[in-house]
Amino acid sequence: MSSAFFHPHSHDFLRVAVAVPMVALAQPQINAQRTVALMAQAVVAGARVVVFPELGLTGYSCDDLFHQEALLDAARVALDVVVQASAGLSVLTIVGLPVRHQGRLFNCAAVVAGGKIHGLIPKTYLPNYREFYEGRQFTPATGMDPVEWPHHPPIPFGTHLLFHLEDQPLATFSIEICEDLWVPIPPSSMAALAGATIILNPSASNATVGKADYRRQLVANQSGRCLAAYLYSAAGVGESTTDVAWDGHGLIADYGEIKAESQRYAIEDQLVLADIDLARRHQERMRQNTFARSTELHRSLLQDYQSHKISLLPVPQPPQALLTPPARFPYVPELTDRRQDRCAEVFHIQVQGLASRLRATGLQTLILGVSGGLDSAHALLVSCAVLDQLKLPRQALRAYTMPGFATAKQSLTLAHQLMQVLGVTAEEIDIRPSCLQMFKDINHPYGRGEHLYDITFENVQAGERTSHLFRLANRYQGLVVGTSDLSELALGWSTYGVGDHMAHYHVNSSVPKTLIQHLLRWIQTTDIFTPGLRPLLDQVLAVDISPELVPGSAEAPVQRSEDTVGPYALQDFFLYHTLRFGYRPQRIAYMAWCAWGNSRSPSPHELTYGFDEIRHWLGVFTQRFFQGSQFKRSCIANGPKVGSGGSLSPRGDWRAPSDNSAAVWWQAVQSLPLKEPQ
Repeated sequence: MSSAFFHPHSHDFLRVAVAVPMVALAQPQINAQRTVALMAQAVVAGARVVVFPELGLTGYSCDDLFHQEALLDAARVALDVVVQASAGLSVLTIVGLPVRHQGRLFNCAAVVAGGKIHGLIPKTYLPNYREFYEGRQFTPATGMDPVEWPHHPPIPFGTHLLFHLEDQPLATFSIEICEDLWVPIPPSSMAALAGATIILNPSASNATVGKADYRRQLVANQSGRCLAAYLYSAAGVGESTTDVAWDGHGLIADYGEIKAESQRYAIEDQLVLADIDLARRHQERMRQNTFARSTELHRSLLQDYQSHKISLLPVPQPPQALLTPPARFPYVPELTDRRQDRCAEVFHIQVQGLASRLRATGLQTLILGVSGGLDSAHALLVSCAVLDQLKLPRQALRAYTMPGFATAKQSLTLAHQLMQVLGVTAEEIDIRPSCLQMFKDINHPYGRGEHLYDITFENVQAGERTSHLFRLANRYQGLVVGTSDLSELALGWSTYGVGDHMAHYHVNSSVPKTLIQHLLRWIQTTDIFTPGLRPLLDQVLAVDISPELVPGSAEAPVQRSEDTVGPYALQDFFLYHTLRFGYRPQRIAYMAWCAWGNSRSPSPHELTYGFDEIRHWLGVFTQRFFQGSQFKRSCIANGPKVGSGGSLSPRGDWRAPSDNSAAVWWQAVQSLPLKEPQ
């Protein structure tokens, strides 16, 4: 496979740019030169689209100068300069200028690429209030005939124009201008229903106190509602400050999130870049049936839209990572404040779910197995919080640690310490005698003294633990709290039926392993539990993740789960992008390379994975997720969904056949390059 695999364009990412040049007021020739220079910079940066401010070739604040023929003629000449330059630049460019057409003057955006003007889009809503007086100079958009332009074929004119890039079928553009976004039903809303996936907005929004925050929210929200990317370029320094000031606010939003932003009030030309995710947009629109329903309800209003194809010059596709690497831990927000809020929300959802189930049953006792590991420690904390909320004593949680043939001394000690500091009813049950009896009953070699540590040896122990818990629930009229997490369910890393696969209620069933680690760290920063818990959680977080079913040394387990199923950091990354978006393995591998690859790390001390490792563990994931473990997920116990990343409940986010083949996904993994480029 060629090096093009390691280029964003190969995986439906599109690099886009918002340009905010210094304005030379009423000097179109200078503005054209600055526009061309920024277009060239955009090409060097790999952008395929660049948007300039409203009326950028003249400046927005010319007022009645827009009625001067000399300025209008100069603007037309300036556009021709931009058009000529575009013939050698592989970038779609949106520039603003006043356009005379059929005896009227329009505030327009010109779509320029490959030495051609592909369309002229007039502004629909002309503000004529407070500091704005556009109705004095311009005419609102109307459906009109094509524009005649010297040395050009007739140019499509109107607001119902869509533009497609021939080499990227998922990229469809529409244009609205400044105030068009600020009205109750922006033109971009209809354009999105008509198929636009990227909205381009040349703007000249001035600066007032608080306006930037509102503008930022407006752009992000419209991007989210339209399931589209939104590029917004506002005029900056150089515009007249006779009565207002200008901050040059450039924004790029993608699916409701601001991806890049200009420096406001800059006194130099700016080019803001971002990689937008076209595949996500395609997936979201396909999955959200209400979007398609909106299209059907407004079909009569969408019939007038015209589509135009634009062919850009081909460009080299050398190995290139995304400008902003994907989050390494997609289930965990990167910003501390957001991460704290997310952890609090997840914890409260888990508590609410279990509390509601306990109330519904009329029971007042919880039964839990505690190993000293991550999952059971977190389930223990959730269970204690439930009892606190229901004003039941902590002793109503009957917690059992059940050492087997491979339980590490450290784990056993830690389990006892956790139960003691939390004040629950704590007991220890040695499962080795009952396991040994079962080995004898089923004629397993270990029952005859032979050290055979096979899958039966492991599952007998896991089954005995769960069997004990359910019988204890019978005895004490309690509810068994499950500990298995989302990562384990995805990988089938649980013992089916009478094993950790089953419980009366699974509090962790849609919480991935990487998020549980952060939940424990968050709990350490709160006053929900006694301070004496904090050092114990440090120990829980420091211990290798292990099922502790095969004997090792006396002090440490020989088994490491990640040696078999792969690093949970990678597997949670694969799971999120598979479950949430349905991306193909090739794309997930590229994104993982951008996030985790050796050359991507900002610090030599930070954990990285080479592409060969990513490829290997993605293969393990596809086999285990798509083929090896769905039968377990088809009958999992109830548990609360906690996030948009999804759950694997067959009653909720994930319905799949238990007898599926992973061949399609496995073949995709096998098609991946064996290693990353040097």
